[in-house]
Amino acid sequence: MNHEIVESFSQMVREKGIDKDALVGIVEDVFSMMVKKKYGQDAKFDVVVNMDKGEIEIYLEKEIVETVSDPSTQIDLATVREKTDEPLEIGDDFVEVVDIQSFGRRLVVAAKQNLNQRIKEIEKEVVYNEYSNAIGEIVVGEIYQIRKNEILINHNRNELVLPKSEQIHKDRYKKGQTIRAIVKDVRKNAGIPVVIVSRADPKYLAKLFEIEIPEIYDGIIEIKAIAREPGERAKVAVESHDDRIDAVGACVGMKGVRIHAIVRELNNENIDVINYSDDPVVFTTRALAPARLKSVHVEKETKTATVVVDKDQVSLAIGRSGQNIRLASKLTGYEIALIKEGGEEEYDMDLSEFIEELGEELYHRLFDEGYVTARSIIDAEDQELTDSIGLEPEKIKELKEMMRRELEEAEIEEGNTTVPGRSPAGTAAQPVEPSPTATEEKINKEGQATETEL
Repeated sequence: MNHEIVESFSQMVREKGIDKDALVGIVEDVFSMMVKKKYGQDAKFDVVVNMDKGEIEIYLEKEIVETVSDPSTQIDLATVREKTDEPLEIGDDFVEVVDIQSFGRRLVVAAKQNLNQRIKEIEKEVVYNEYSNAIGEIVVGEIYQIRKNEILINHNRNELVLPKSEQIHKDRYKKGQTIRAIVKDVRKNAGIPVVIVSRADPKYLAKLFEIEIPEIYDGIIEIKAIAREPGERAKVAVESHDDRIDAVGACVGMKGVRIHAIVRELNNENIDVINYSDDPVVFTTRALAPARLKSVHVEKETKTATVVVDKDQVSLAIGRSGQNIRLASKLTGYEIALIKEGGEEEYDMDLSEFIEELGEELYHRLFDEGYVTARSIIDAEDQELTDSIGLEPEKIKELKEMMRRELEEAEIEEGNTTVPGRSPAGTAAQPVEPSPTATEEKINKEGQATETEL
């Protein structure tokens, strides 16, 4: 029986990573409680657990007396003579080995429950410590259950949770599929700690860059900022700490091989890699690529940037559903206002102002797909709205006409005009030399696809 108990404990050490010494301590504590319950709190004893030999031994020590007054600590000489042939006399100590089965069924069951509870607590602590130390690291597991709002992943016999909010919406999952994600959070609860993993977090993209690009892992190139809309598009600002190494070129790789490996992992998410700059004007210019800007004026105190572009560059600067300007704003930390050349500003309205006309359901569907302003809907292709929202052509036409009308009326009421050729606050805007992004230059040199195809 002793051997079976120790063998089960050894298996826990191997499978669950429980510290061997800690487990031995728990076993000693549990058996000590059994001895005290049977022989009293004053009993003198020793519990020896040998994990290597698979043995648990309990030694009970009693004083040999002529007349027993305390059975828990004393034993008479006649009883000693029955138990051993050793030449012991009154006043000596007698040590006997206690058989575990002698404790009775009730004590054994209670000890087993206590032991299981203590081991579960250790398991919780082991899991919590293991994944708390792995926050920000990539783990590879196997999907074993797919639910409506989460995916359950098996990793080293532990359950990881990938919530819907942390998934790339384009991903399609199936049971048994191997999946990579970053450990985002570990939460304690009544049971085993909940380990939250993510594929949508910007840190996951940063970690993929670190894996695929040795210069980032070695610290030669640093990721300064990331703006990301998972599964759609991301902008990554990088800086080289070695003048001999081109940061963007190293990230893209020969013929785009490095960046394409990351793109494939993220289900063809478009990735723009740009050179970081401490100058907010230069950084904003690069962040708004591929649009070519006429001028940029920044207010560092209010963290705002006013950008002037040619009419034919407006759609490029804004991007699909406002994505390009939205990511550029996140990347730079500046709120960007776009103005057409000649001073006519792109007036816009927040989608929340149209809840009454749209209805709650349609509003939330549009918002969840990234249509957060009236102009993002007006500028969207009809087919795009049909594919993403499921709207009929007649409904799309009605929706766009209503929003154009509301924008025109609101623009007239606001008196939304800008003096041609001047930036707000009467400060001259800084001219910007139009140039392709560094990613475009690198890939075009290799005869590969342009940046937008990444």
